[in-house]
Amino acid sequence: MKLLTIGQIAIRSGVGIETVRFYEREGLLAKPERTQSGYRQFDEEVISRLMFIQRAKELGFTLNEIKELLSLRIEPGTCCKNVRAKAESKIAAVEGKIRMLQRMKKALVRLTQECCEKGGGSECPILDALDGRPRTSRRRG
Repeated sequence: MKLLTIGQIAIRSGVGIETVRFYEREGLLAKPERTQSGYRQFDEEVISRLMFIQRAKELGFTLNEIKELLSLRIEPGTCCKNVRAKAESKIAAVEGKIRMLQRMKKALVRLTQECCEKGGGSECPILDALDGRPRTSRRRG
C-alpha cells in the first residue's frame, strides 16, 4: 500500500493541509504513521474519509455529528435506522433554521419598506429598530 504525504492527501481530497491537521486533532482522522523525520504518512483510505466529512458538512452536520456518523459506520449492530434517525433530526434542525431565516427576512423587508431613504441616520427606521427604539409613523418620500 502506497503511503501519501499530507500535501498529497490535501490535493487529492480538495481539503487544506490545516484542515487535515485539524480533523486529526479532533479525532475525525486516525493518527497517521510518521517517518523518522516526523512527516505524516497517510494511506489512501483517508481520502475517502475526508470526502465523507466534506459531504456531511455540506448537508449541515456538525463535526460532532460527523464523528457519530463515522462511528456508526464501524460500530457492530448499527443499522440504517440509526443513521436515518440522525438524518431526520438534521432535517428538523434545518427546517427550524429555515423558519428563523424566513422571520428574519420578513422583518428586514418590513424595515426596508419603512425606510424613506431621506433624512439622516437619526431618522432611519432600520437603525431605530436595531437600537430598540419604537418606530414612529413616517411618511415615505
